[in-house]
Amino acid sequence: MIVRRLFVRLTLFYALVTGLVFGAVTLNPALVDFLPIGGAQTLLSGPVSDPLSSVRIDATRVANLGSSILWLFIAVSGALLTTIPVTWTYIASRARKEYDQALVETMIVLPIAVTSIVVMVHNSLALAFSLAGIVGGVRFRNTLKSSGDAIYILLAIAIGLAAGIGALEIALVMTVMFNYAFTTLWVADYGALIGGHRYMRAHDAESVAAEDHEKDPAKASDPHEQSGEGR
Repeated sequence: MIVRRLFVRLTLFYALVTGLVFGAVTLNPALVDFLPIGGAQTLLSGPVSDPLSSVRIDATRVANLGSSILWLFIAVSGALLTTIPVTWTYIASRARKEYDQALVETMIVLPIAVTSIVVMVHNSLALAFSLAGIVGGVRFRNTLKSSGDAIYILLAIAIGLAAGIGALEIALVMTVMFNYAFTTLWVADYGALIGGHRYMRAHDAESVAAEDHEKDPAKASDPHEQSGEGR
C-alpha cells in the first residue's frame, strides 16, 4: 500500500537522521557549536515589538573562515535533509495527471538558496533592500499547476528561512507535522466529493486502476497489454 510505505519511509528517515546527528555530537561535542539550532528559543523570548531583532548568530561559531564555512555548510545540509521528506509526500500523494517534476526540483533547491540569502542579509537592512531590488528586476515567476502546490513552495521557503537564522528545529517540527498531517488527510480522503477535482492521487488499488483508466483508457482496457501476454 502506497500510504503505508510512505509512513514507514518517513519514520525511518527521521529516526535515522536523528540517530546520526546524536551520534556525531556524542563523538564530537564541539559540533554542538556549529549546529544551526536554538533560534526558536531566541525568537520566543525576544522583544514583543520586534522579536527578529534578537536573532543573532553566535560569534563563537563563526570566529574564522573555517568555522563560518562549516556553520553554513551544516545549515544548508540541514535545510536539504529537512526538505527531502516533503518531496516524498508530494511525489507519493500528488495526482498523476497534474504531477510537476519541476516543482519537486524547485523544492530541493529553493531552501538552499533561501538559507544562503538569509545569511547574506542577516541584520543588514541595506542588503535586504538591495536583494529586493535585484529580485524585482529579474521578475522571476512560476505558474503552478494547482493552487495546492503553493503550500509546498511556502514550506520550502520557510525551511530556508529557519536554517538561515539558526532555527532549524522550527523547520524540523514544521515538516514532521506537515508530512504526517498531509498523509493522514490522504488516507482519510478528507473533503472528497464524487466528481470533484482531486488534488491527491488515489491510494487504494481499485481507485488507482480507475485513475489509470482515466489517464489512458485504451491501455487500461487491454488485459493482455497489462499482463504482458500480448508481447
